[in-house]
This record gives sequence, structure tokens and C-alpha cells, in this order.
Amino acid sequence: MLTLYARDGWGSTLVEAQLDWYGLPYQRQEVGDIFESTAARAALSQVNPLAQVPTLVLPGGEVMTESAAITLHLADLTGSKELVPAPQEDRRAAFLRWLVFLVANVYPTFTYADDPARFVKVAGAQAAFRSAVDEYARGLWRIVDAAAGEPWFLGSRFSAIDIYLAVMTRWRPGQDWFRTNATRVHAIAHALAEEPRLRACWQRNFGGHA
Repeated sequence: MLTLYARDGWGSTLVEAQLDWYGLPYQRQEVGDIFESTAARAALSQVNPLAQVPTLVLPGGEVMTESAAITLHLADLTGSKELVPAPQEDRRAAFLRWLVFLVANVYPTFTYADDPARFVKVAGAQAAFRSAVDEYARGLWRIVDAAAGEPWFLGSRFSAIDIYLAVMTRWRPGQDWFRTNATRVHAIAHALAEEPRLRACWQRNFGGHA
């Protein structure tokens, strides 16, 4: 069975939603607050040296990290094209481009700004660092929004990118900001709020809708 190291509402939700979508059996290994607890960080480091979620352990014991890699692996594992366009599909290139854009550009802004003390040792500079990173992130989201289609990011083609948007819009700068400043992204996230296959995931991680 798959084992997902997870914390409610954190990056593990990106993978948890996909596991639920595919109906794959898995067990959820709860992770403590790795920012506040040295014990939680040490425990997760035994599995993932970076002490980050998502961390997925495959049935044979192999560890997978990096949500984009896990996204592609789960599509291969299930043989499903529901969340990842097949190589011959005309939206495949766009899917790969924007999936990697989200994980290589947008996601790291949370990594850096969630706990600035890990990267900026001068206490007096940490607030300014976080503010600058958050502002940079807002610019990235505007780029994503300008590229977004309707009703899904890839237009009529639903994909894992839409799940990413539904999860990541719960984080900074917050849903009110997206509602006003990234309307297409917000609409995509809102459209997934009542998706039956994800309702339990949203309830576990966000106490309700995505």
C-alpha cells in the first residue's frame, strides 16, 4: 500500500487529492508541524532528508518526493489520462510547462517565506524578506492567471493543474486576493469545491470546500 506523509492543508494535499481522485488505496502518516517541532522535523527527515511534504512511500519501500514527479508517476501507475494528458494529446506540452511552472516558481515562494529564519539569519531582515517574496509570488500568480483557460486551466481539458490551483489558492495571498486579482484561477478553484471525488479530501485538509 502507498503511504503518504501528510499534514492537513499543507503541500501533501496536492498528492492526497490525486490519490482520492484515482481511488488508490493509501495510508496517511500524520506529520507534525515541522516549523515548530524539531522532533517532527527529525522524524520526517528519516524518510525525506529535506523534511518536506508531500513524501510518498511506494509499496516496495521506495520513497518519492516532489509533487510533479508524483503526479506523473500516479498517472503511469493507474494508466489513466484523467489528470495527465497523454504524450500524443495536443495539451500535453502546455500541461508539462505549467505543472513545472507551479512547482518550480510558485511553490518555492511558500518554502522561502513560510519560515524566513531558515534562509535569512538576521532577525531584523526577515519580515522584509517575506514581504518581498510574497510580492514576487503575486506577480507569478498574475502570469498563471493570464495563461488560464476556461472552465479549466487547459480549457475544456481537466487536469492535475486544476487540483494544484484548488489547493494552492488556499495559501497566501488568500482566496480574497485571488477572487479580485486572479479571477480565472479563482474560478477554477471554486469549480472544484463540490467535486464528489474530492469532497472528503477538502474536508480533511481544509474543513470544507477547496
